[in-house]
Amino acid sequence: MPNQGHLISFEGGEGAGKTVQIKRLRDRLYACGMDVVVLREPGGTTISEQIREVVLSAKNIGIAYTTEVLLFQAARAQLYREIILPSLQVGKVVLMDRTRDSSVVYQGKVRGFGEELIEQLNDISTENTYPDITFLLDVPPEIGIKRRQGTDKMDRLDMESLDFHQKVRDAYLEVAKRDDRDRWTIVDAAQDIDTIEEKIWEEIQARGVCA
Repeated sequence: MPNQGHLISFEGGEGAGKTVQIKRLRDRLYACGMDVVVLREPGGTTISEQIREVVLSAKNIGIAYTTEVLLFQAARAQLYREIILPSLQVGKVVLMDRTRDSSVVYQGKVRGFGEELIEQLNDISTENTYPDITFLLDVPPEIGIKRRQGTDKMDRLDMESLDFHQKVRDAYLEVAKRDDRDRWTIVDAAQDIDTIEEKIWEEIQARGVCA
């Protein structure tokens, strides 16, 4: 059955402001009469949230990179099978805080597993599903990490070095600018929240999600 809904993902480094912008977009889509589902990766189902606790816990700094790869994919597979694909098939708008592109960037490029391998795993986990629209909230890592510090949101990946986070940013920009599916929009996430929201909304309207 072809998808009737819209899959919209938000990507970016730590502290880019994805959570705030997803909530704002959700509210505007609600006002448009859309049926909206908001999800995060890893997470979103009972099993996926349990995996999230393992893979992101600051207690697990010794986790093997291979384990990291497979746990993210396991959480994704459960989420797509249980919630995302059924939601798309009945015409809902699914807003994702990260999905397959995060694995391409973090594990494929920065961890060094290679994009081809990660995309093969992504295709299995998502049943060959890609977002229709992907917003990259781009922010210098020193700004993003500063936003996270002093909050209860610091996780194992937040604790990585500044060099790691810079590599993440560079990898995201490389992937987004390649944009072989015409789905990426790069947004300067160092701007104020309202300006970012309007940029996102303009793209949503241009794509015909909500006229």
